[in-house]
Amino acid sequence: MKRSIAARGLGTLVLCVSMGGCASVAPVPYSELASSAYMAPDKSDASGRVPYRYSTPVDWRAYDKVILDPVVVYRGRDHQFGDMSDRDKATLAAYMQNCFADRLRGRFALVRERGPNTLRVRLTLTGAVANTPVLGTLSRFDMAGAIYNGVQAARDGEGTMTGSVIYGVEIFDATTARLLSAYVTKQYPAAYDIKATAGALAAATAGLDKGADALMAQLH
Repeated sequence: MKRSIAARGLGTLVLCVSMGGCASVAPVPYSELASSAYMAPDKSDASGRVPYRYSTPVDWRAYDKVILDPVVVYRGRDHQFGDMSDRDKATLAAYMQNCFADRLRGRFALVRERGPNTLRVRLTLTGAVANTPVLGTLSRFDMAGAIYNGVQAARDGEGTMTGSVIYGVEIFDATTARLLSAYVTKQYPAAYDIKATAGALAAATAGLDKGADALMAQLH
């Protein structure tokens, strides 16, 4: 019986690979995100990780402090959490808060009050996909999955049956409340990050790590 279950699983895996790694969630310009009216398709982003963006010329070096608002879990009808539980959403939001705070602390002083030379960062968790149990890991070793994931790894694409996370970032001048930058991004681990396939939320948290690093690269 176990062999039969495994065979069905492999059959599903081959079908998913042949169809492009199963359905992948694409971010949308979320209607209830405050900055959505400002954002436009980011044609310069070939990776597809940041499909919508708003930006202004900013000398980020002029800022040395930051206020990090509590992460908001998006409740709009166009959210992309699927049937993810509120508990898992809260787990991701808490991880996101700590992850981004740790990264920002390496470049800025984290403060609570508005003042000169201070940014305000607002993070909104808008969607997430959990890993597919067992098959997500298996697909890295099965022949069909290995071929597909090898191609995806070469182009920094999503692996098969692997989770992801989608969120919005809004950055303001804390003193004037002027919107300096905003974007919606989808983040996921490298296609052959085996560790990120173990555990329902492992890929989403790995994606948050990558997203925090990407934000810091922008702010340097």
